[in-house]
Amino acid sequence: MLLPILPLDAPLSEYKRQAGPAPSAGAFDAVARRYDFADWSALSEFVAAIARRDPEVYPFERAVDAVVNGDVESLEKLLRETPGLVHARSKRVTHFHPKVHRATLLHYIAANGVEGYRQKTPPNAIAIAKTLLDAGAEVDSLADFYGGECTTLSLLVSSCHPANAELQAPLAELLIDYGASLNGAGSGNWVSPVETALVFGYRATAEVLVKRGAPIATIAAAAGLGRIDEVAKMLPASSAEARHRALAIAAQTGQVEAVRMLLDAGEDPNRYNPPGTHAHSAPIHQAVWAGHLDVVRLLVERGARLDTRDTIHDSTPLGWARYAGRTEIAEYLQQHDAT
Repeated sequence: MLLPILPLDAPLSEYKRQAGPAPSAGAFDAVARRYDFADWSALSEFVAAIARRDPEVYPFERAVDAVVNGDVESLEKLLRETPGLVHARSKRVTHFHPKVHRATLLHYIAANGVEGYRQKTPPNAIAIAKTLLDAGAEVDSLADFYGGECTTLSLLVSSCHPANAELQAPLAELLIDYGASLNGAGSGNWVSPVETALVFGYRATAEVLVKRGAPIATIAAAAGLGRIDEVAKMLPASSAEARHRALAIAAQTGQVEAVRMLLDAGEDPNRYNPPGTHAHSAPIHQAVWAGHLDVVRLLVERGARLDTRDTIHDSTPLGWARYAGRTEIAEYLQQHDAT
């Protein structure tokens, strides 16, 4: 039985009752992980902290619920009662890497990296974000996600939830209005907001960032944005690593001329993408997934193998095309004896 998400005011006995009869230790841990806790011990400690209204946990968790549910009135009340909440951090012990992400309330606006059931974007997310920023939230505060340190902006521009709500770019602009760095901050794979947006397929958001002053500082960013003149200028001095990353991002974003230029310069279409650019797959997998038939054709013409399998799903480009419903691409690959 899965542990339901109960109101924070539910008594500890109610959590225990809802958890059902005592199964094996492994089953308890599975329940805990369902809600992104490291194990049953971490969940139990969290529930106990909520039950005793721990001032280091309970107010913050209530404020997080207000943020992700779009409850401006409750959020404002909580911030008036405890002004320090705007700088407080999550103390949840998760099964992520790192285990304690230390998110601030503002990080939850990004709907990314934090516990899964809280990754959502309410219709009034702009008002929620503005409430936090006006209360003094540090716009470039770093928290620990995906093996690195991330700002709210870098998490935001890689998240499908604000994108699907058509609020990704408006939220990014609000963060920029409050001073968010466009040059990137933190560590790990998601430092550059522009490159991060491109890697996850949000080119329109990347263009907004550039319009607001984000630099096109790397050949990967230039390739992903289709700035061919910039690619040509940067290419001679670019490192092998930079060119590799540029090919990956250009293929993902459908920039066929940038892909052609990089292949002409000697880039190998059969190398798996580098870290931070869907490294479990080759350029052709990502071009297939994004529906870029012209890029797929070019890669095949330049020797891209059709039997290469990604390292997560163990599937070929044709398998990806079928799964994604890319009928035209699947037909093209089948014509070239793909399996």
